[in-house]
Amino acid sequence: MASTEQFNSPTKVSIICVATVCGKIAPGPVGSILDRRHLEEMRMNSDASIIGAGTLRSDGPEMRGTDGCIPKGRIRSVITESGNISIEGKRLFCCGPPPVIFTGMGREFSLCSRLGDKARVIGLPTGPCGLSVRAAVSELAGMGARTILVEGGARLNYAALKEGVVDEIMLTLSPRILGQSSMPAMAEGPVPLGSPFIDLKLLGFKEASTGELFLRYAVERR
Repeated sequence: MASTEQFNSPTKVSIICVATVCGKIAPGPVGSILDRRHLEEMRMNSDASIIGAGTLRSDGPEMRGTDGCIPKGRIRSVITESGNISIEGKRLFCCGPPPVIFTGMGREFSLCSRLGDKARVIGLPTGPCGLSVRAAVSELAGMGARTILVEGGARLNYAALKEGVVDEIMLTLSPRILGQSSMPAMAEGPVPLGSPFIDLKLLGFKEASTGELFLRYAVERR
């Protein structure tokens, strides 16, 4: 059964994302250049990032900071239950230090053999919503990460919230409406995240000249 109980860890975990007014995080670049700069600044002020394999396949992010730099010592990680990822055309594997790839127990050996020195592969146990994000956070904390950004997509955000590891959400609200039901929302999974909601506490907001709102919420855990 999924747990949203307090996750006692010195590591701070933040979801960062941009969504339309109707809650969609795709397709394409939903946010403006100001939102991109905000993401890059948050990367510069954190120790690690986690993205889902779907985000890697579709967008191929390198998780760079401001001025296009890859902060020294910062951990870039990908979580993939199937281990079905390709390094072809993905600059994540050829620029900067090798990323950490989290995959399912038993799949790490074949994936490590395939990726070689292009990545560090770590097996994770199963959680309530695929691989355990809580275990991934613990692994990153063991590598020295004290602040972690969860950069999505929808299933990864959902799993992190459902496992109760998220401390805050940094949401950019874009002044756009899509309305297409097949496009992913900020967090998506099979059941409600709470009873039925997870409550948030507004910590601050900033209005940009683009019409975007930069919102910051604390996650109120049971």
